[in-house]
Amino acid sequence: MDEQRPQTEGGVRDLYALLKRRGYLWPSFEIYGGVAGFYDLGPLGSLLRENVEALWRSKFVLEEGFQLVDCPNITPEIVFFHSGHLDKFSDVMVSCLECSRPFRADHLLEGGPGTDPALIARLFRDRGIVCPDCGGALSEPEEFNLMFSTRIGPGSDKRGYLRPETAQNIFINFSNLYRHARSRLPFGAAQIGRGFRNEISPRQGLVRLREFHMAEGEFFFDPLVEGFAPFSRYRDTMVNLVPASSPDATLRMDLGTAVEDGTITSEVLAHFMGATASFATSLGIAQERTRFRQHLPSEMAHYARDCWDLEISTSYGWVEMVGIADRSAYDLTQHSKGSGTDLSAFRRFDEPKVIEGTRLVPDMKVLGPIFRGRAREAGEIISSMDPSSAGSAIGEGIRIEIDGQHYDVPDNAYRIESFRDVVHQERFVPNVIEPSFGMDRLMFAILEHSYFEDPNRAEEGESGKVEPYRILRLDPGIAPVKCGVFPLLNREDLSRIARDLDADLRRQGLQTNYDASDSIGRRYARMDEIGTPFCATVDHDSLKDGCATIRERDTQMQKRIPLKDIPAIVKRMVGGEKTFSDM
Repeated sequence: MDEQRPQTEGGVRDLYALLKRRGYLWPSFEIYGGVAGFYDLGPLGSLLRENVEALWRSKFVLEEGFQLVDCPNITPEIVFFHSGHLDKFSDVMVSCLECSRPFRADHLLEGGPGTDPALIARLFRDRGIVCPDCGGALSEPEEFNLMFSTRIGPGSDKRGYLRPETAQNIFINFSNLYRHARSRLPFGAAQIGRGFRNEISPRQGLVRLREFHMAEGEFFFDPLVEGFAPFSRYRDTMVNLVPASSPDATLRMDLGTAVEDGTITSEVLAHFMGATASFATSLGIAQERTRFRQHLPSEMAHYARDCWDLEISTSYGWVEMVGIADRSAYDLTQHSKGSGTDLSAFRRFDEPKVIEGTRLVPDMKVLGPIFRGRAREAGEIISSMDPSSAGSAIGEGIRIEIDGQHYDVPDNAYRIESFRDVVHQERFVPNVIEPSFGMDRLMFAILEHSYFEDPNRAEEGESGKVEPYRILRLDPGIAPVKCGVFPLLNREDLSRIARDLDADLRRQGLQTNYDASDSIGRRYARMDEIGTPFCATVDHDSLKDGCATIRERDTQMQKRIPLKDIPAIVKRMVGGEKTFSDM
């Protein structure tokens, strides 16, 4: 077969035309002119996403043991204030002074200029950059926060935001999750849901949306524990790496070597890069079209200490599909401070430790009359103070701060005492590795990588034009429809058998498509276009031998199989337990 995978702008247009025609996706609000950055998933698109998410759950919830949660899309402003999103979750925007079209500034610049508007303005002037649409002059760069805001409750001044990521819900629930994990590290938590970002100029279809689907995991661990035993599963996995130290070079190496030579900073981070590579392969993405690119310092998110993106080669170039970020202890620390809630874990010692020293002990009888309702809060602050800093102040008292106000505490309101404690554990704030998956982008990559045209089989399409034969070579495990079921002729005796077979397949949990119209060739073509891996045809001989013809999409091979065996055989082929040639 002389098939081609189009990798051109025209090929992408043809792919999107197919997806729209066959019910994978439609532009949202189309009858009112549409709104950029929004797509509706049709019947087949919804099934594809469900299948991809099921595979993700199998990989990260079942295999990696992540705890699955489901939290609200709307989040109070205070959460994003303490997480840093209010101040730092923004892109730099410019607008054309002639046609008024907005642009992300970094999209008009090559390389990573960072997010400093002054630097970007200087680069624009030095390079003479103008509006790419009309050639008009551009406005001064300005920061634009990407979060959608709303009000919580009628007549309320309580501001909220549609979440730009699912991670913050997980961090806020750390104490609940830690307790559920029997107060032991490491453990992971995951959430699949929608994210919302008010993109400045969304383009490229599913690649950049304002409402999108995410699958994120947060893996909590003790950074002082050396090594990570599960990494043995991926130590020998070969990957393509583009480190920040040499952004123009692609290194081919196994993950174990990348950790040993310092290219990847930890086994935990490398482990989830390996799990991500394995997941991409299970989706049918060819490894040679994937790479892990390390973020440059200028593009690192405010919460990240390190980050590697899984990028996939598409018609739009290399596109980020997954971010594997080392968020250190940033989020838990910020929310601990902001909420006053202890979001720490216990580090247990192999052998007990003896700790000796001095500490401040507040006298609540003295503090009570001074601080009244805030005496307990004052006592906690005094207890947390370093005795060495208070030692020189004995006789003069000490000064503490509560909610920005300073208070003088007399020296008779506390004492310094020596202690000798035997401890078996200590508290610390865990570190976090976050694999974050953009499901819509992954769906686009899957569909584009599966899209083939066979010009040698061109025929008149439903539009009346002669068109190339189009095939979506989707992996059977994620294909929306698993089997097409056809009576060769739309006769009662053949239709009855075919409908019984269709029902038997569905009882096995297999999505089918029953079709009795047009020629058998047209029906095969329709199934090939939507990516259906197998078709079963009931013909005249089925009335005599109790068999049907099974046809495989990719090889076009056909075999006669007993009707009673078809559902179990198709299910095994869809699950990867059996191949067509094995039958």
